[in-house]
Amino acid sequence: MSEEILVNVTPPETRVAVVENGAVQEIVIERIDRCGLVGNIYQGHVCRVLPGMQAAFVDIGLERAAFLHASDIVDAGGEPRSEPIHEVVSEGDEVMVQVLKDPLGTKGARLTTNISIPSRYLVFMPTLDGTGISQRIEDEAERDRLRNILQGGEGSGEGGVIIRTAAEGVTEEALIKDRDFLVKLWLGIKERRRSFNDVGVIHDDLPLALRALRDLVGPEVERVRIDSRSMMERARNFAAKYVSDVAARIEYYQGERPLFDLYGVEEEIQKALQRKVQLKSGGYLVIDQTEAMTTVDVNTGAYVGHRNQEETIFKTNLEAAQAICRQLRLRNLGGIIIIDFIDMCDDEHKRQVLRALEKCLARDHAKTHITEVSALGLVEMTRKRTRESLEHILCEPCTCCTGRGTLKTTETTCYEIFREILREARQFEVETLLVLASQEVIGRLLDEESGHLAEIEELTGKPIRLQVEALYTQEQYDVVLI
Repeated sequence: MSEEILVNVTPPETRVAVVENGAVQEIVIERIDRCGLVGNIYQGHVCRVLPGMQAAFVDIGLERAAFLHASDIVDAGGEPRSEPIHEVVSEGDEVMVQVLKDPLGTKGARLTTNISIPSRYLVFMPTLDGTGISQRIEDEAERDRLRNILQGGEGSGEGGVIIRTAAEGVTEEALIKDRDFLVKLWLGIKERRRSFNDVGVIHDDLPLALRALRDLVGPEVERVRIDSRSMMERARNFAAKYVSDVAARIEYYQGERPLFDLYGVEEEIQKALQRKVQLKSGGYLVIDQTEAMTTVDVNTGAYVGHRNQEETIFKTNLEAAQAICRQLRLRNLGGIIIIDFIDMCDDEHKRQVLRALEKCLARDHAKTHITEVSALGLVEMTRKRTRESLEHILCEPCTCCTGRGTLKTTETTCYEIFREILREARQFEVETLLVLASQEVIGRLLDEESGHLAEIEELTGKPIRLQVEALYTQEQYDVVLI
């Protein structure tokens, strides 16, 4: 597996792309005026406690109050508190919290009191007593080696550590250095909190380019290409200090052609904003993102196969499983995801499609959970959501349809106008009625609906004038009394 990390830096934003075997798999965008908050530690002020929701709203200095659920409040041992929330926190309390999820849409940030501070190989947790190890490290001998290195000295009484997947095969010296750095960082955070007199950020997580070095660069990454000299130098200094094995793989890209154009990332971003995703076989996916969930519909499209219908469906679903995993990462879709694969009769085919889905998702950095095929033939899954999806970062609701994705037809708008004319003519004493509407609606009133318009004029006994308003959408109109 050949993998590269691309970092594009401009004054207003930083973009990171993960490219595997020449195909873009993941895109992360961070804008200066909307930096991600996940991982930031804040001094917060409890402004409201809601016993009915077992939650509290906490002011951490953002535009909207953040949300702290009872299940995210832990005791000194890192275990969720079992008491009702009004017995744990009260209005006016000062709390140290960490952001679990960025503000999404109209929702405030999600918080936790279970603080965790990641580095390249470890995650330091003040409430943890002992050493945990990532489940992705499967070799028992390696698990024992890592545990023996870090047991006994973890946190010097300040807390414990979780060993990340990236620590596999790493030297004892590097792990001890990583742990000591995290302990010093935590002691600094505690010291800053003692001198903090207001709500606000105590500890900022790293900027996106440096987080990519910490979280995304593994042994399979051949190089990291950065198109900003200043960011490249900063990344090399950071790598030399904290992730020395990565420093040699950081390159400065100074080609005339933009870095993202060279790898086709810009084109992939445009495709990732479309509903329809074409499969190589001729089939296609339709992806719809809603407030409650994301739905993915699989269709055979132009693919007719070579043998029989069941084989055609099976091959389309197998290809779709791989494409879906890539699209989830590319678009950063999270929460509940419902996949409507084409109905399969063969149980073995269903099993193989599910295994293909699980195998592809194994490379996903976000935590996922898949259920079996339901009675309706749907696959239900969840993917952990910590930041906005690509669509929500780059797009906003359409001003014409206000995010519905559809518009009333000109015919519907015309008939609404007729009803409004009749209502106003009966209610008010007027000489003339003036209809203001878009070009499309006025055009239909003068053409297809001209006969009905004449009947309305005869029925009301009032002349009706029409006027085009260039700024009106297809659904907007006004009936003015003259």
